[in-house]
Amino acid sequence: MSHVRVPARTAERARAVRSYVWWYVRSAPGTFVWLAILLFNTLLLDRVSPSVAHHILERRSTNLHHLEVSPVRVLITSALWIASGGWWFYFLLYNVFHAPAERWLGTLRWLGIALVAHVGATYISEGALYWAIQNGLAPHKAFYTLDYGVSYALAGIVAVLAYALVRPWRYVYVAGVLVFYGYGLLHARDFTSAGHFTAALIGLACYPFVRDRPTAFDPVAAVRTAWQRVCSGGKSRRGDGRSDGPRSF
Repeated sequence: MSHVRVPARTAERARAVRSYVWWYVRSAPGTFVWLAILLFNTLLLDRVSPSVAHHILERRSTNLHHLEVSPVRVLITSALWIASGGWWFYFLLYNVFHAPAERWLGTLRWLGIALVAHVGATYISEGALYWAIQNGLAPHKAFYTLDYGVSYALAGIVAVLAYALVRPWRYVYVAGVLVFYGYGLLHARDFTSAGHFTAALIGLACYPFVRDRPTAFDPVAAVRTAWQRVCSGGKSRRGDGRSDGPRSF
């Protein structure tokens, strides 16, 4: 029986792809550990009954009741479940925002900003809900409403990434973030949308923690460099294997 021989060029490309994937994951370990936990928990919820799933999520909800009796536990565990959109949707968002931010900031600083946005937005949005309950604008049962998910932390990271862009694109990006989350707040007018907008503001307020990081990403220059590489068959314009393009994430 003859063996199928893989062309040397194909094998080399396969090794290059594996090497790149390994570098890509290893360069943002926190992002992919988080995604792995979210995947496990999503599969778990898919395999239990709706009543059991509700019980699991209720125990991890950052509602007013749990924030009073066990705040640390629910603030951590609530960020390990997906509220909506599906795991693949968040896989895309994590690769677009979390992974670049972790590479840019380093794992500890990235995680710190994500936690600050998650915790800060949770308390401010739940505080607004508490005010509404006390003033008769929301029912008392809202003390026990489900509130969990990763979107507050994501909103904070989306916002702080503005400082990785060069001017004037930074201002365009900030305007886009404020319009996106501001529209959600004006349209929905609920405590969750208030939390998202608050998390984005917290991310923007984290500038003192990221100002020492390089701000060298120019989206226009990156597109121009990518186009030049395509036109030149993947070779750099310098001809010595190095790139003249801007730093990317």
